[in-house]
Amino acid sequence: AFFNCESLSQIEILSCVTFIGDFAFYGCKNLKQIELSSSVTKIGNCAFKECQSLEKVLFSSLIESIPIGMFERCESLEEIEIPSSVKSIEDHAFRYCKSLEKIILPSSLIIIKQFAFCNCKSLKEIKIPSTVEFIGHHVFYLCQSLKEIKIPSSVKSIEKYSFARCTSLETIIIP
Repeated sequence: AFFNCESLSQIEILSCVTFIGDFAFYGCKNLKQIELSSSVTKIGNCAFKECQSLEKVLFSSLIESIPIGMFERCESLEEIEIPSSVKSIEDHAFRYCKSLEKIILPSSLIIIKQFAFCNCKSLKEIKIPSTVEFIGHHVFYLCQSLKEIKIPSSVKSIEKYSFARCTSLETIIIP
C-alpha cells in the first residue's frame, strides 16, 4: 500500500480500518509514530518492517498476534507495550531492533516464536509472563545487554540458541 513512502512521518489508522495488509508500510524510513484504532484486528506480515525512524507505537487492544517481521529493523524503537489481547509473537517480529531497551509483554501471551527479539542489542529487561508455554529458537540470540532472565514454570519448551550470545547475561532463574 505505502511501501517505501520515505517522507511519511506519522500514521493514524481510523476506526473504519480492520486489517493492515502484508508489507503495508514497509520501508517508510521517516515514519516516527503509529496509532492504530481499536477497529484494527489483524495486521499482515512485515507491515512496518524497516521503518527505521519509528519511535512510538500505540496499539489496538484487539490484535491477537504480532505478525512475522512486523517491526523487524525498526532501529529507533526504544520501548513498546504489547496489548493485553496478544497471544503470540511471531517469527522475526522485533529482530534487529537495535535500540529496543524495554518491552512489556501481556499476561495473555502463550508463544514467542523463532528470532522474535534476535539481535535486539539494547534490550536490558524483559519479563516473561507466567502464561508463556513456548520460547522458539534464537528468540533472544545476541541480546547483548540482557542481564537477567526468569523463565516461568509455565514454559514447556525452550528451543535451541534461545539465549545464545547474550554476553551480559548474569542470572537465569528457572523454577
